[in-house]
Amino acid sequence: MSTENSRISNTETVRASIDAYHRQDIETASRLLADDFTFTSPQDDHIDKATYLERCFPTANRFTTSEVLALVPSGDGDVLLLYEYQLTTGERYRNAECITVRDGRLVETQVFFGGRV
Repeated sequence: MSTENSRISNTETVRASIDAYHRQDIETASRLLADDFTFTSPQDDHIDKATYLERCFPTANRFTTSEVLALVPSGDGDVLLLYEYQLTTGERYRNAECITVRDGRLVETQVFFGGRV
């Protein structure tokens, strides 16, 4: 890991990851994920980095808008994220995530699906 990445805050790391997802920049996204990264959501149970990049990462085209409503550090390396998005179908939703960052890389993301807005 470069010293440049270790100097940015955990919230900045999460923002960079969100940006890479929306731009579909898989190289940057992959660099921001730890080798032992796990992703959990109501649809995915502790999937690994490779599965996440294959299954979940290419889904940004489903969204017409996505807005971060809150992004705050919480505890030892955790960042809480609340966001609202609109699908291409016109439906709007809010989700929350607890993201653990260590040494400038995401090691775990837990997604909690919200209802329609």
